[in-house]
Amino acid sequence: MKVIGFNLEEISAKKPNEFKRSNISTDVTFNEVDKSKLDVLKDNETIKASFKFQVSYKDADNKNELKNEVTITGSLLLMVTKDESKEFIKAWKNKKLPEDKMLGLYNFILRKCSVRALQLEEELGLQPHIPFPQVKAQQQSQKTN
Repeated sequence: MKVIGFNLEEISAKKPNEFKRSNISTDVTFNEVDKSKLDVLKDNETIKASFKFQVSYKDADNKNELKNEVTITGSLLLMVTKDESKEFIKAWKNKKLPEDKMLGLYNFILRKCSVRALQLEEELGLQPHIPFPQVKAQQQSQKTN
């Protein structure tokens, strides 16, 4: 399996409320998995997997209340063998992905969408959903002779 296409279809970010303490969660869900036709590939098949990436900001005191969010929807185009194609379609009948492919696809989407989400969070003044590395000064120790 190889990712041969990555398309963003919708990007939205909402900051209707100002609040200090929040619980931030990131979620990736797959909405649809279908065979796709690409004439260039003769020996392989293609699968189109539609996804939704969402960063939710919920009030720390009332975890059920959604305050702010960043949502990105899109699709992946995957080049797969005929056996892999059957495996994807069979797994999707239960709204799942093949176990051996799932981790790689989630990581690919997280890598691509997290960068875009961080840009939106910066522009809207939202807390970043992933921590940035920080440089700290080292304390110098006193040497005694």
